[in-house]
Amino acid sequence: MLIKIDFVNIENTAKKPENIKELVYFWNKYAKEKIEERIKHFRKVFEKGSDNAVFAELAFCLFTPQSKAVSCWKAVNTLYDKKLLFKANCDEIAKNINNVRFQNNKAKFLVQARDKFSLNGKLNIKNKLKSFDDIKELRKWIIDNIKGIGYKEAGHFLRNIGLGLDLAILDRHILKNLKYYGAIDEIPETLTVRKYLETEQMMVGFCNKIKIPMAHIDLLFWAMQTGGIFK
Repeated sequence: MLIKIDFVNIENTAKKPENIKELVYFWNKYAKEKIEERIKHFRKVFEKGSDNAVFAELAFCLFTPQSKAVSCWKAVNTLYDKKLLFKANCDEIAKNINNVRFQNNKAKFLVQARDKFSLNGKLNIKNKLKSFDDIKELRKWIIDNIKGIGYKEAGHFLRNIGLGLDLAILDRHILKNLKYYGAIDEIPETLTVRKYLETEQMMVGFCNKIKIPMAHIDLLFWAMQTGGIFK
């Protein structure tokens, strides 16, 4: 079964913190405890969840580019409930994820990923992930071997199963906030691999400076934008 997860509302998100001092206060006062609960959930997915539960998180991250997170998780649950997520072909999957943009391509990516992580006809994703000792090497392997996954999506997937809590998930809203709070000087026009890794290191430095964990900052910025915490 999939591990249930809900959108959690955060108080006082109507007014964006104007500076780092206000950001840290908002995190401590309104977001920290709920983010910690969500991170416990992420860890539980890998520690106690099945191969199916872990693969569902990969499917979610394959769906998210240019689509809303809540809609993507609904699509994953639809596939799961209809018993399509782990067996159906590309066409069957694509027909059932109309709320996900570029559903035909993403259906193909899902089937290819499912084949990549299968052994003797069964999902073996947890054992494959456990075979890596270094999280950044694992991230690189995923990017190189799973079509439709880049640095952002790989980091998102690993964070959502509690393994990549110190990896950056750099999308436009994260970059915008990093610039706003002075962590970076400018938003890159394109995120090359080199620029992504450089920005990730600046984000690490920023988090160390303000004493908010990397695992929290993405969810904190997301909460400020959407009014709550999801995944």
